[in-house]
Amino acid sequence: MLNLPLPRLDKNPELRNCLLKYARLKAGEVWDDPLGTHRIGCLDAASATDIAKLMSGKKAVLAIHDPPYNLVAFEERELREFIAWCKQWIATTDDALAASSSLYVWLGADQRSGFQPLPDFMLMMRGTPFQTRSFITMRNQRGYGTSKNWMAVRQELLYYIKGEPVFNVEAEYTDIPKILRGYYKEVNGRVTENFERSKSENIRAGNVWVDIQQVFYRMGENVNGCYAQKPLKSAERIIRASSNEGDLVIDFFCHSASTLLAAEMNERRCYTSDNDPVYCEIAIRRLERLRETGKTGWQNGNPFEEEILADAELKALVGEIPAVVQDNQLSLI
Repeated sequence: MLNLPLPRLDKNPELRNCLLKYARLKAGEVWDDPLGTHRIGCLDAASATDIAKLMSGKKAVLAIHDPPYNLVAFEERELREFIAWCKQWIATTDDALAASSSLYVWLGADQRSGFQPLPDFMLMMRGTPFQTRSFITMRNQRGYGTSKNWMAVRQELLYYIKGEPVFNVEAEYTDIPKILRGYYKEVNGRVTENFERSKSENIRAGNVWVDIQQVFYRMGENVNGCYAQKPLKSAERIIRASSNEGDLVIDFFCHSASTLLAAEMNERRCYTSDNDPVYCEIAIRRLERLRETGKTGWQNGNPFEEEILADAELKALVGEIPAVVQDNQLSLI
């Protein structure tokens, strides 16, 4: 394994621009999986024309979106403009989903700025065809430290539905053993507790996820260069609960391709997109790497190792970046 991590590409535009020449896709283009299972598009999530090109007449039963959160660490817009943009990609998502389907949206809340954009997004969603289903919180191992406030160690996940979508209860048990007794309830005249009533020795997943490891650079699934990588286990949990084998899943903010890989590993199809050709290339390479080696990421290496070693300009750019950037995952505030 090479000790050759990439820094966050959003903070190193010169490096990102140098990598563009190795991207197979240009804006408006779509990569078709040689096995006929997945599609990856270099497309705009808010463009009905672009998303129609990606979907090619198909309808999905599940969408998992991880859009920019409009926080300082990302591209920050005026809040009203950000919500207007969200309306556009929610509309394209609605068009791409079947009448009975599920939508999951990762979104942040800036505790230093009125918790935007989370409450504004939630209010906006009231005017859409989607119905609220759950408000999920995933715990981070690291947080945004402060001496004058509670440390923020969570990420918010909103769960919406249309119609009567599938929800596989048996698929979303956790690895956490059931070690606490309690929750007494009278059944047929006899008082029982939760051990007796459940067939599993483990706890079912609730809407607070504490059992999923946040991605960091020592993990095999780490994709250096990506600044907001979601754990594969979180994508797998959603996919197993809200779809069946062979179903089509969509993700219009591909980034590190966690949804794509989780779909591949769980026998679903995935149509995904990103408006940046470099992240589209990372998604293609991550899928290819999984199929060729069984590995889900690069840990201390990166998707462009061969190019960096052969390209003097690229190698020089990587060499100029301080080694302290290895831990490139963002702890959301």
